[in-house]
Amino acid sequence: MKPIAILLLAAAAGLAMTGCGDTSRARVATGTGMGAATGAIIGSFSANAGTGALIGAGVGALGGVLVDEHARGSFSN
Repeated sequence: MKPIAILLLAAAAGLAMTGCGDTSRARVATGTGMGAATGAIIGSFSANAGTGALIGAGVGALGGVLVDEHARGSFSN
């Protein structure tokens, strides 16, 4: 599989799993965990699993916050 395909698949899985929580804390925690795992996997391709995990955790936490805000209706028109 091409690296870009792996990245897109991992990002889609991470976003899908971010919405699994019922509370704000659960959504952010799930996003952070999935982001860290995905980042570590992607980072391991370039021998930087730790850096990838840190970046992925940050992106996953942001995704969890955004999904939580959407679920609470903060992004209504």
